[in-house]
Amino acid sequence: MCAKSASQENSPASVTPMVHPRMPWRVANVQPLNGYRLHVRFIDGLEGEVDMAALVASPGAGVFAALAEPTKFAQAYVEYGAVTWPGEIDLAPDAMYQSIKQNGKWILR
Repeated sequence: MCAKSASQENSPASVTPMVHPRMPWRVANVQPLNGYRLHVRFIDGLEGEVDMAALVASPGAGVFAALAEPTKFAQAYVEYGAVTWPGEIDLAPDAMYQSIKQNGKWILR
């Protein structure tokens, strides 16, 4: 019997495959629009609009109140499949997807 080196056979790269999330609700692209709106495209090709005007202006906006500044709102980007802003502000991509799939838009209040 010949002893084999286990270091190559059991290396993490050969045991654990790369992860490529394929959930349809993951956001692929976001484009900030005037009036506190976003145009989003999901990885499955679904596209629609997110209207945040009422939310950012409401007294109960919480962390989203920071987005009332148009230059801050315009800094939206996609991180890990979610629409995100500096300061760890993000939107739930699954709820966004469901509303856009049903209505063509997601209105946040």
